[in-house]
Amino acid sequence: MFDSFPGGASERLDRPTYHADLGRIYSGGGIDFLNKLERGQHFQERGFPSWEAFAAGDWERALTLADERREEYAQELRRASQSGVRHRRLRVVEFPVTPYVQWELHVLRVRAEVGDDIKVLDAREIAGIERIQPVPEVVVLGDAVMYEVVYDDLGNADGANRYTDRSLIRETNAGFDALYERGEEFHAFFDREITPLEPPQVTGASGGSRGSR
Repeated sequence: MFDSFPGGASERLDRPTYHADLGRIYSGGGIDFLNKLERGQHFQERGFPSWEAFAAGDWERALTLADERREEYAQELRRASQSGVRHRRLRVVEFPVTPYVQWELHVLRVRAEVGDDIKVLDAREIAGIERIQPVPEVVVLGDAVMYEVVYDDLGNADGANRYTDRSLIRETNAGFDALYERGEEFHAFFDREITPLEPPQVTGASGGSRGSR
């Protein structure tokens, strides 16, 4: 699974170019689905108000600010539905859950509550697949283009590697489909693993924005 990915030919895009390219292709028509696979456990989201509150240690405000994005997320899903684009997200989670992932799953809960199609996969279930390398952190737009999202050592968004090889994209989508099938329904995972957790202890953060919420 994902065997061909490390050797695939790609074009490196900086962050603004990546966002512009993704938006252009997404809005250009002809895309019927978006698959998003998230693997990293530590990121910076500078500029995202809920993350800023989380990084400052204000957990209750972080949750309040996350919930305030509810209508924005609902509108995003309505636009996708009207365009005929199905969104699916798979979040791989390591244990013990990192403070960042604990926070992110609260944000994703808001998305799930307005209808976003999200599943969670315990990283221990894919240990065999990841013997050589982790599964890729990717955003795939149909069979047209695929982006491997790139981060610096601090977890700041640093652009993406852009892939257009159709056979590689099909192989990656097939891998995503297989993992998604193994994933757990979001609310079941959240209620069992995240709800009982105490607010995370955050020692501070710095850097740029991941820009993915």
